[in-house]
Amino acid sequence: MTRLINIFGTLAVACMLLIGTTTAPARAQVSLGISVAIGPPAIPYYAQPVAPGPNSIWQPGYWAWDPVDGYYWVPGTWVQAPSIGLYWTPGYWGFNNGMYGWNGGYWGPSIGFYGGINYGYGYYGNGYAGGRWQGNHFYYNGAVSNVNSSAVGGYTYTNRSQYQSWNNRVAYNGGPHGVSARASAAQQQAYSQRRSGMTAAQTQHATYAKNDPVYRYNTNHGRIAPTAAAVARPFSAQHAPPAYHAAAAPAHAAPAHAAPVQHAAAPVQHAAPAHAAPVQHAAAPVQHTAPQHAAPVQHAAAPVQHAAPQHAAPVQHAAPQHAAPQHAAPVQHAAPAAHPQAAPAHPAPAQHPAAPAPRPSGRPR
Repeated sequence: MTRLINIFGTLAVACMLLIGTTTAPARAQVSLGISVAIGPPAIPYYAQPVAPGPNSIWQPGYWAWDPVDGYYWVPGTWVQAPSIGLYWTPGYWGFNNGMYGWNGGYWGPSIGFYGGINYGYGYYGNGYAGGRWQGNHFYYNGAVSNVNSSAVGGYTYTNRSQYQSWNNRVAYNGGPHGVSARASAAQQQAYSQRRSGMTAAQTQHATYAKNDPVYRYNTNHGRIAPTAAAVARPFSAQHAPPAYHAAAAPAHAAPAHAAPVQHAAAPVQHAAPAHAAPVQHAAAPVQHTAPQHAAPVQHAAAPVQHAAPQHAAPVQHAAPQHAAPQHAAPVQHAAPAAHPQAAPAHPAPAQHPAAPAPRPSGRPR
C-alpha cells in the first residue's frame, strides 16, 4: 500500500508540474506542490505544551508528505514570527480532481483560509482564538492557549467564549469525507497579503520530523504519543526529537547490563574460599591434636601452612572450639586413622611414626 501511494504521489507531482493544475477548493490560496492519491490520516490528539516565552506563536501539528516514506507527522510547536504583528496561517490538505494536494502555510498580517481544519488550540477552522497582537507584544488568551503569565511577561487575557472543543480531527478539506468549508472574501484577501512562508526554524523542525521514524505513518499508524505529538520548541540540534535521544540510549544502557555480569562473577570468587575453608578447618584439628604428644617443631609448621594463603584469624578461633570439648584419649586413637589420609596433603605428619620410639625410655622415669 505504501509503495502504491508513493507511485501515485510521484506521478501526480509530475502531472502538476506539467499542466499546472490547482489542488484545493480555495483557488485563491492554492500553491503548486505535492499531490497524492490517498488522503492524510486524522489529526492525533495531544496536549499543548506551555509557551516558552513572550511573542511565541503556536504552529499546530500537521501531516506532511515524503515521496519515499509517505505521510509523517510534524509536531505542533511554539515559533517566533519573522516580524512583529504577523500571524501564522497553517497549511492544509485539499481534495480536488481525485487527488489530495498540499497548500502550504504562510505568515501575514491576518489569518487566512486553512481549509476549515480544526487543528485545536485556537485554530478551530476559522481564524485564530489563541491570542492577538497589541503593539509590540502578543497577548495570549489564557482560556485557549497554555501559558504561564510570568513566562510571557504578563501579556494575557481571558475570553472563554472563544474556546471550542476538539471533536472533528479530519485533516483535509473536500472529498467524500473531508471538511466542506470554503474560503471567504476576507480570507482570500489575507492570502493576497501574505508576507512569507515558513521560517528557517520551521523548516528545520519539519526536516527533523521527516528523518525520525517515530513520526512516520508507516511506523506509528496514526497513533503518536501525546508527549511526542507536540513540543515546546522547534526541533534543532539542541532539541532533537525522540528517536535521536533513543539512539543514544544504548550507550548509557550498556553499563547497566554489564554490571550484573560483574556482580554475578563476584559470588563465584567468594564462594571458592567458602568451600575451601571446611577442608582447611578439618585438617586443623588433626594438626593441633598431634602436637599435644609431638615435638613443638610440628606446631611451628602448622601456622606457616595456614597463615600465609588463608585467613589466620578464622583458623585460630576454630582451634579453641575444637580444643574445648577435646578428650585426649579419643583424639589420640582417631589420630592414627587420620594420619594416612592427611599424609598426601601435608608431608609433616610423616614424622609421627618416629614419635613412639622415645616413649618406652620415658616411662621408667
